[in-house]
Amino acid sequence: MRILLIVLSLFTAFSCKTEDDSSKASLIIHGGTIYTVDEVNPQVEAVAIKDNIILFSGSMEDALNFKGANTEMLDLDGKTMTPGFIEGHGHLMGLGYNELELDLSKTTSYQDIIDLVEVAAKNAKPGEWILGRGWHQSKWSELPASMVKGFQTHEALSAVSPNNPVYLGHASGHAGFANAKAMELAGVTAKPAKKVDGGEIIRYPDGRPTGIFNERAQSIIGRAIPEDSPERIQKAFESAIEACHRNGITSFHDAGIYKETIELYKKMKADGKLKVRLHAMLSSSDSTLLEEWYKKGPSFDEDNLLNIRAIKIHSDGALGSRGAWLLEEYSDMPGHFGHSTIPLERVENIVFKALENGFQVGSHAIGDRANREILDKYELGFEKYPNKSQNHRFRIEHAQHLNPSDIPRFAELNVIPAMQGIHMSSDRPWAIDRLGEQRIKEGAYMWQSLLKSGVPIVNGTDVPVESINPIACFYASVSRKTLKGIPENGYESEQKMTRVQALKSYTIDAAYGAFDEEIKGSIMKGKLADFTIFDQDIMTIPEADILKTKVAMTIFDGQVVYTAK
Repeated sequence: MRILLIVLSLFTAFSCKTEDDSSKASLIIHGGTIYTVDEVNPQVEAVAIKDNIILFSGSMEDALNFKGANTEMLDLDGKTMTPGFIEGHGHLMGLGYNELELDLSKTTSYQDIIDLVEVAAKNAKPGEWILGRGWHQSKWSELPASMVKGFQTHEALSAVSPNNPVYLGHASGHAGFANAKAMELAGVTAKPAKKVDGGEIIRYPDGRPTGIFNERAQSIIGRAIPEDSPERIQKAFESAIEACHRNGITSFHDAGIYKETIELYKKMKADGKLKVRLHAMLSSSDSTLLEEWYKKGPSFDEDNLLNIRAIKIHSDGALGSRGAWLLEEYSDMPGHFGHSTIPLERVENIVFKALENGFQVGSHAIGDRANREILDKYELGFEKYPNKSQNHRFRIEHAQHLNPSDIPRFAELNVIPAMQGIHMSSDRPWAIDRLGEQRIKEGAYMWQSLLKSGVPIVNGTDVPVESINPIACFYASVSRKTLKGIPENGYESEQKMTRVQALKSYTIDAAYGAFDEEIKGSIMKGKLADFTIFDQDIMTIPEADILKTKVAMTIFDGQVVYTAK
């Protein structure tokens, strides 16, 4: 009998210990300012998590009820924590390759590009390709003497790289710049060539190519560039993940991927290297890929790492390259309206099939004509499939320049604008030349008008078009200024976001844009333990100090994945 009592007491003790352990936190975070983005409980003293799930957010006194013998305590030491920031529109592998190639984003003249390529050519083997991205002629402080259709020409570039093919992507991704060697390998000559659908090889009046390849014409050079090795592809992926963590990004809306990229992501997940939550959009340019996915339907990951439930349509070009499709001609190029990069009949077909098969659609549209055409096609789809449109969450990616009559249509159709605050900061100083004052004031970067109409905005950077740095984008969203603080009151200041709106656009509203608001985007019980920690309080510090803010720590899936040195 005595032995039985001992066994029972041990069993009871073990059971209680197990029960106690299961209710205790693995980590309690405290000691700083914590913004939850929960309207009921917007600011708390502490957060308790168990592995990768939030157990509690509230007072420090109550949080200590979750403290067990093995609970770790993380003192923020006065820093500021928010839900993990979500990159609402970017290109993950583009970010990775940008880390490996020439970064031209800080160039302020054509000469800067020449200097960088000259150094790269001296260090490269003969015949080795030199690749880079980030130049933007509209942002240069001085322009070269030789220009055609608003772009530089290749001669000076070719002179410093005679033995190496060079291809340098425009910051927008909608144009590229090749040297003579690259054009030679691609078979581009002065002879008359067939028109490129949805693109243009810019030429001198006598037919010689200038080196600029606009929109779909870029593929002519792209076909000549050797395929990447598996090692370089993986290196680009790992570099992208590291860059996300450095910048406090825990989730990423990957806007347009292909079959090879899907397979890479699946492999990286299996290898335990996928440490950013991906909302992946299938590229509509691959018809075979879409047909394959229509048959099997969206893919939902039980680990919340890789969801494939959206399709990316690319409907026009960029404003910088004058490819954005406008209702009225460009102010600085009479007779030119930009152009569509996909037949509208195909847009309609994709919209219909997406609704039939349970996919979200996100359409790149920058110009007001492109935005109107996409809204029209969405509306047709919603009318044709009313039962499948109850929670469609279709998006327009960028939605930069809208006709005033189309602004209320977003709310009327429940279409989400996925806009990048940083684009206003970078583009607005020269965008007025493209559009003129009236179109800028009535329809460009209309954040507050869209928010007041009743739709959320998904923020982001369109990386690698812009730096993935969310602090710069947050600053642009609330100030409407360039990163140099110009102008004093911001461009069209009535369209500024409040800081609360900007924080939501990077967290809960971005989560909503990927159907994920129930599992992330705010710090609430039951949600995933993804957090971004800043060294300053971005919600209260003076506006001018926002750009001085650094990401101090990133917590992903309950684990610290980055700590600033």
